Amino acid sequence: MAKYNGFGGMGGNMQQLMRQAQKMQEDLAKAQEELKDTEVVATAAGGMVEVVMSCDRKLTSIKINPAAVDPDDVEMLEDMIVAGVNEALKLVEEENSRVLGPLTGGMGGGLF
Repeated sequence: MAKYNGFGGMGGNMQQLMRQAQKMQEDLAKAQEELKDTEVVATAAGGMVEVVMSCDRKLTSIKINPAAVDPDDVEMLEDMIVAGVNEALKLVEEENSRVLGPLTGGMGGGLF
């Protein structure tokens, strides 16, 4: 008489699958910790604005070249800052995909 274990007779395979899932979870946690400690540097307007952001999407610093500051054209400075932050976010997404992609099969890199 066959023994039924609730997993369609795949008790050993289920344990192996659980071990693989636990290892993947540990690897993801390690990669996320690595990303938290990794920073990207983005520039905009030919280097007039520099944005530093950690790969867990925390803005670390913004540096503005004094030559970019024109009191009569604040809108241009605002646009340069937005461009710098957007470039930093793009670089963060690329780094997240590079680090997390192999662990997630290319899915969900931006979710963490």
